[in-house]
Amino acid sequence: LRMYQRYSDNKGWKFEIIEQQLTELGGIKDVVVHVKGAGVFARLKYESGVHRVQRVPETESGGRVHTSAATVAVLPEAEDVDIQIDAGDLRIDTMRASGAGGQHVNTTDSAVRITHLPTGLVVTSSEKSQHRNREIAMQVLKARLYDLERQKVDDERAADRKAQVGSGDRSERIRTYNFPQGRVTDHRIGLTLYKLDQVMQGDLDEIIDALTSHAQAQQLAEME
Repeated sequence: LRMYQRYSDNKGWKFEIIEQQLTELGGIKDVVVHVKGAGVFARLKYESGVHRVQRVPETESGGRVHTSAATVAVLPEAEDVDIQIDAGDLRIDTMRASGAGGQHVNTTDSAVRITHLPTGLVVTSSEKSQHRNREIAMQVLKARLYDLERQKVDDERAADRKAQVGSGDRSERIRTYNFPQGRVTDHRIGLTLYKLDQVMQGDLDEIIDALTSHAQAQQLAEME
C-alpha cells in the first residue's frame, strides 16, 4: 500500500483510502483505494495479479525466509454512462463504522454498505459523512460491475487476451519482492532488478515502462 501511495505522490496523483480492514496485529487485511490523476489506469493496469513477498520476520529466530502474498486488482472508474444500475437491485444499509479490534470510530450510523442483489457484490465506505459514503460506495460498485462486464468480454474473446501481459488472470503470480536479496522480479517479462528499497519507496517507472513496452510489442506482433 505504501509503495503505491508513494508512487502516486511522485506522479502528483490524488490517493484516497476508501475502505480498509485491519488484522488483529495491525496489518492490512483488505483495502480499497481511489487514485485520481492523469494516466492513472494506463500506468497501473499491469499491477493486477498476485504479488509475492519473501522476507525474514523479526520474530524468526532461525533466519528462515517466509513467503506471503497480496492480490492486487486495478479497476478503471466507471462513468455514469458506462453502467446503469436499477435502484431496485440495491440493498443499502447504514451502520456505525468500526476501527481495529471492532471499536466504533464514531457514534452515528454513517458507514454505508451497498449490496447489488443480482451479482451479490457488496461494497462499504466508512467516512464520517453518510452522503459521501453513499457516493463513494456507488462509485466502487459501478467500477466492480464494469470490471465484471469487461472480464466477461475478455473471456469471450480469447484471442484478445494474447495481447495482454501474462494471462491477465488476477490469480497469476506476477511479481516477487525478495527482501533478503534486495531483489524484485516481474515474472511476466523476466525482469529482475536489485533495487528493492527504491521500488518500495515508489520507484516503479522502470518496471511499468518495461511492461508497457512489452505489451505494445505484443500488440504490434498480433497485427502483422
